[in-house]
Amino acid sequence: MESPIRVLIVDDHELVRAAIRERLQREPNLEVVGEAAMAEEAVDKVARCGPDVVLMDIDMPGMTCFSAAEQINRIRPGTRIIFLSAYSHDRYIEQALAVKARGYLTKRESPAAVVAAILEVMAGGACFSEEVRSRIVVDRKGAKLASNPQSRASTLTARELEVLRYVAHGLAKKEIAKTMHISVKTVDRHSANLMNKLDIHDRVELARFAIREGLAQA
Repeated sequence: MESPIRVLIVDDHELVRAAIRERLQREPNLEVVGEAAMAEEAVDKVARCGPDVVLMDIDMPGMTCFSAAEQINRIRPGTRIIFLSAYSHDRYIEQALAVKARGYLTKRESPAAVVAAILEVMAGGACFSEEVRSRIVVDRKGAKLASNPQSRASTLTARELEVLRYVAHGLAKKEIAKTMHISVKTVDRHSANLMNKLDIHDRVELARFAIREGLAQA
């Protein structure tokens, strides 16, 4: 008998996790092997539970989901990651593709669509909500955004974006360093790059910029 597909559910809302778990448990070929409320916890659960698929919310406190995805790719390369989000901003889609996500579903999708997405990625495919799919193109090099935004935010690296989000959330440099598992000196370097690229030279104004651009949402 073929083994069931092992799924890890990651979302900081217990009700959301419970609803997804209840739906997945109806499927005889799916097995929920764990849950996590934060991205850091998800990385630990992947190492311990060995899921085939990780369903991960984008908007969670602490480590960003994209950093968690990078770590998951390193410790268990065969794991398929499907992001679930209330947001479908280009920058989120771009980062999801950068960490080799196999799916990106908005939370407006039905529970049945989540089940279908899991089966699709396990069959070797990819699954994106229609509003996401309409904004990406797939060629021999893989998937990418159909347009190339030229905003100031688009010039930032994934690490710089992550630091900017934590600044917007009010974290001090030491807290950012601890959350990102990097040194305070590295945080200082990213902060300097942010200020130079955005032509903003004040921490409060950096936070305001992030909030205006929607960068504090994930």
